[in-house]
Amino acid sequence: MKISIIGVGLIGGSIALKLKQKKAADFIYGIDNNTENLDEALTLNIINEKADLKTGIQNSDLVIIAIPVDSARKILPEVLDLISDQQTVMDVGSTKSGIVNAVKNHPKRSRFVAFHPMWGTENHGPKSAVAESFSGKAGVICNREESAEDALELVENIVKSLDMHLIYMNAEDHDIHTAYISHISHITSYALANTVLEKEKEEDTIFQLASSGFSSTVRLAKSHPEMWVPIFKQNKENVLDVLNEHISQLRKFKSALEKDNFEYLEELITNANKIRGILNK
Repeated sequence: MKISIIGVGLIGGSIALKLKQKKAADFIYGIDNNTENLDEALTLNIINEKADLKTGIQNSDLVIIAIPVDSARKILPEVLDLISDQQTVMDVGSTKSGIVNAVKNHPKRSRFVAFHPMWGTENHGPKSAVAESFSGKAGVICNREESAEDALELVENIVKSLDMHLIYMNAEDHDIHTAYISHISHITSYALANTVLEKEKEEDTIFQLASSGFSSTVRLAKSHPEMWVPIFKQNKENVLDVLNEHISQLRKFKSALEKDNFEYLEELITNANKIRGILNK
């Protein structure tokens, strides 16, 4: 099987490496506006050949769109215009409603499968790609009833080759859930990093005193804005909803401290501890 990957960065590169390792792809074309990414991906043997959009699509059985969600939303109709009824297109975006709605009336909508691998890091570029990145993680397929049976089966097999476990849901539900378990984590991390940078002007002090707890909490603040601003934009209403709840929870902690209400503070922490039982399952 020949595959074209549009966007050979962290996610696209990691997918390519895994599919090569599993021999699920015979040949991989890399398509990217960033020529440095393409050259690096070629050097690292992530892709077999560089290609432009038209050439890559014409020669592929499967096209994987692995670029920021606003760009994916724009390019998807163009990609579907170029494919035949035997080819399949999938994306890997962190928001799904906007992308699905962008092609809901496209005559080749059934050749598209909306997919989100629940994995990512603060790193970017092909040099950060790791074949085993997706192993054991959830892979979400959205609105599967809108995809052709053979296209859906092909993507399901790709997801299994990535060693992910499949979950199916509609795009709207996906965007609500990811706002709560993923998108808010990034906003919180960015906000905490900005708080520390604003209040602690001595960089040496931050470096010397920062514990592993602080480092892990602000790790996501290293994530690139080119990826995350479009995600927040596409999922704005859901992110605002979770952000309002998060601010409400912060106010509870603030109020407990202001009023020396340490019993209430303990209640808040004890309630939060319930997450341990959920995440350790």
